[in-house]
Amino acid sequence: MRQLNTLLKFEQDKEATAAQKLQAAELDYQQNLQRLTGVQDYRLEYMKRLSQRSLSGIDSATYSHFHGFIAKLDHAAEQVQIAIKQAKSMLELRKKQWLAQRQKVKAVEHLKEQQLKKVAVLAEKREQKMFDEIATQQFIRRNY
Repeated sequence: MRQLNTLLKFEQDKEATAAQKLQAAELDYQQNLQRLTGVQDYRLEYMKRLSQRSLSGIDSATYSHFHGFIAKLDHAAEQVQIAIKQAKSMLELRKKQWLAQRQKVKAVEHLKEQQLKKVAVLAEKREQKMFDEIATQQFIRRNY
């Protein structure tokens, strides 16, 4: 029983570590999604500025500057999308690892429950045997 308790503690610790890694992967994924939204929002705002400036007239150098910066924002968005894909893959991996570890913990818990049931049955049998013996001895004393 002691070995099962030690094994259960070990597996629970591993599960806690896996859960922390899963949480960190989820946070990384969410942060990348927020970064992408930020870049996309900034690009949209910058496009609005370009549109407003071009209404009042804009020289070619400024126009080239605007388009160059928008291209940089597009590149940044692509990089963040790559990071999102990587973060999502890591998130899925961490989730699988956590689920696998959770299954191990449940298996050890089940073994422990089975062991406790066996111990309880044996104790009950011993107790019943003791009561039977006492009853037999009382019967013999009364009748002999």
